[in-house]
Amino acid sequence: MSSTFPIDERLTELEIKASFMEDLLERLDAVIVRQQQQIDGLTREIAHLKQNASNGEATEFRSLRDAPPPHY
Repeated sequence: MSSTFPIDERLTELEIKASFMEDLLERLDAVIVRQQQQIDGLTREIAHLKQNASNGEATEFRSLRDAPPPHY
């Protein structure tokens, strides 16, 4: 009977590790979903900016270095 005890311990350890791995996988999946939503939003924003630029709605780029300081 003592020979099966180590097997029971090993199985328990494997079940614990599998449980942690399942939790990690779920958290990583949530990260991937959130990142894909961000990518989709950025893609839409880029498409919108491209459309505005092609319609002539884009404003000319101005560097903040070209602007006078606020105390003028």
